[in-house]
Amino acid sequence: MRPKKPQSELTEKELIVQVWRDYKKNGTNEFKDKLVLYYSPLVKYVAGRVSASLPSNIERADLAAYGMFGLIDAVERFDLKRKVKFETYAISRIKGAIVDELRAIDWVPRSIRQAGRELEQSYQSLQLKFKRAPSDPEIAEHMGVSIDKLYDIYNKISSSSMMALEEINLFEGPSDDRLALIDVLEDQKGDDPSEAFENKELREALAKAIEKLPEREKIIVTLYYYERLTLKEIGEVLGITESRVSQLRTKATLALKSALRDVKIMI
Repeated sequence: MRPKKPQSELTEKELIVQVWRDYKKNGTNEFKDKLVLYYSPLVKYVAGRVSASLPSNIERADLAAYGMFGLIDAVERFDLKRKVKFETYAISRIKGAIVDELRAIDWVPRSIRQAGRELEQSYQSLQLKFKRAPSDPEIAEHMGVSIDKLYDIYNKISSSSMMALEEINLFEGPSDDRLALIDVLEDQKGDDPSEAFENKELREALAKAIEKLPEREKIIVTLYYYERLTLKEIGEVLGITESRVSQLRTKATLALKSALRDVKIMI
């Protein structure tokens, strides 16, 4: 049997593997605290992504506090024998904890939730009917509202984050089993998202759905979710208002959700 390396000679990766083994063997708070501290940047990362689409009155620090409970739960429940990276598992649980808490405090008015459901149903009905993405006038006519009213609905839904990619669950289940659309968007500039979920079938379906978007909506999805530009910055690139960018992002998200509603994910 090869002798163990002294801790001073271990790499950071080897050290954290050893901490995991010690924690699962002894279950002491000392090792759990070390793991929570080591992986705490994941909470900041997820809270930042979620907060980008939330109203300004929702503090990022609050989201991080909600997410920390998810991280602690992930450390306690993670099975070293699973063929999954801990980061993958933890991101799902952190995001689930944040979303669950936001739903619990019910900060979105019922009227906006209702408008979101009606808009989504109208979009899906028209997409099935026309075999393409419906235009704003077609959506407005189907809903029996004016174009200005439709734009107002887009704005309210966008500010409530109801149609943000973080809120679109492609695989439903308990909070620890949910997989959101944002989790499968490859982002090579992020901390670890390109390795977070490796589901080839879903990536292909998502790529096809994005490709079918109208050109401007496709650009907005790319700039916002891949390049991480703000709505204001995207507006400057495209020469349109920040409000219009928000409306088009909401509409693009509706299209992606409608296109992927039948996709089944197995993790």
